[in-house]
Parts: sequence; structure tokens; C-alpha cells
Amino acid sequence: MTARLVVSLSGIGARTLHRCADLTDELERRKVPLSLLVAPRLAGPTTEWARTRRDAGDAVLMHGFDHSVEPRARTVSLRRAEFAALPAHEAGLRLTAAMAAMERVGLVTDSFAPPRWTASRGTLIALRRKGFTQCADLFGIRDLSSGTVHRARVLSIGTYERAETWRCFALVLAAARIARRGGLIRLAVDAPDLTRPGPRQAFLDAVDIALHHGAVARTYPDMRKVAAETARRPPSRQDQKVSFQELM
Repeated sequence: MTARLVVSLSGIGARTLHRCADLTDELERRKVPLSLLVAPRLAGPTTEWARTRRDAGDAVLMHGFDHSVEPRARTVSLRRAEFAALPAHEAGLRLTAAMAAMERVGLVTDSFAPPRWTASRGTLIALRRKGFTQCADLFGIRDLSSGTVHRARVLSIGTYERAETWRCFALVLAAARIARRGGLIRLAVDAPDLTRPGPRQAFLDAVDIALHHGAVARTYPDMRKVAAETARRPPSRQDQKVSFQELM
């Protein structure tokens, strides 16, 4: 089976826009489309750039609403991501506001990626009710219309500086291993991490090694067209041990 590569970028903002533009230039040279994860309330002056990139062949996904965190029980130190624990009604209210914001700036989309890649069951219900057709979470890409799921964990270096060299190495190694098996490689980078030379280069190296092994680059919306190929495939033991980062 031919491997597939999906590359996503989050953290897009005024302060990181030049880094984002630099990354898109690098990926254009490699003929790799980018999936842009846009938080409606945080997009601000970057919306024009996002529209330009969409017109150039990249994809836009709604990335939550404003990334506000929810308290976990009575523990103040632990916070859950915006859509990680919401019931369907509350998730629906946030999605309504997010959809209106996206429509105002001309970035309408029916694909969703929750902050920190975590969506509650209520969020999935609300997404279907609102007409979304896709949700990309930490462990797979969900086709909300058919119920099929591409099983593949997101690969990223993360924001931790601890053991950064090993994390970079693990990212490239994991991308190569999955590509050789003909699997789905989901590479994700947060725009602020592009300021660090090591993670930036490791991310591009992971893209290059996947392409070297014959991976075909796609966006998240493109994956709906091939949903039947890997629908509900149980993850292998190697899929569950994707990178050094996940063991930390």
C-alpha cells in the first residue's frame, strides 16, 4: 500500500506569520500541501494569508474557537483543552460562534481539529449536528458522515525542550518507519516551534524521508476520498509506539 503524508500547522498568528510563510515556501518546493489549523477567535490579521494559502491548494480546518481551557474537577494545576470534555450542548454553542467567525472572514470549512487534538464524545455529536464531515484527533481522522476512521497517531516534537535532540530524532525515525510500511504519516508542527532550528529541521527531515519512501502528500479533507482503504484498521504495536515523545 502506498504511504500517505498529511502535514498540519497550528499556532498561526501575527507574531509567527513570517515563520509560517517560510514553512509554506519549503513545502511548496517539495509539492506538499499544508493543512492549516485556524482558531477563529485568534486568527485576526492572519486570515488574509490563510485565504491566500487555501487558494494556492492548502486546506483550512477549524481549530477550536478561542482555545480557552476548562478546569479539571477541583484541581487548578491541570487544565483540559477547549473541546476535551464538553457535553454536546456546550460544544454546539462554541461551534456556532466559531462557524460564524469563520464565515465572517471567508474561511468556511467542514473539517475540524480540536485544540491539543482532543475532542469529547459530546463534541463529536455536536460536529455532526452542525454539518461537519471530518474531525482529526490525536489517534485518527474521523469521517463524521460515514463513521469510518483512519487510525494514525499525530507525530510532533512538542513544546518541551527536555531531550529535544532525541525527540527530533524520534520524529524522523517514526516517519520513515510508517512510510516504509505504507501507512499514514500525520506530521504536526506548532508555529512557535519553528523558531527553534532543531525542531524546524527535524520536521522538514521527516517530510523528506516520508517522500523518499514514496509517500503521497495529502491534506486532511483529501483523506475523505480514501476513507474506505483503511477504515477502522486496528493499530499495530508499532503504531502504539510511534515516537520517543510519547514515552515521556
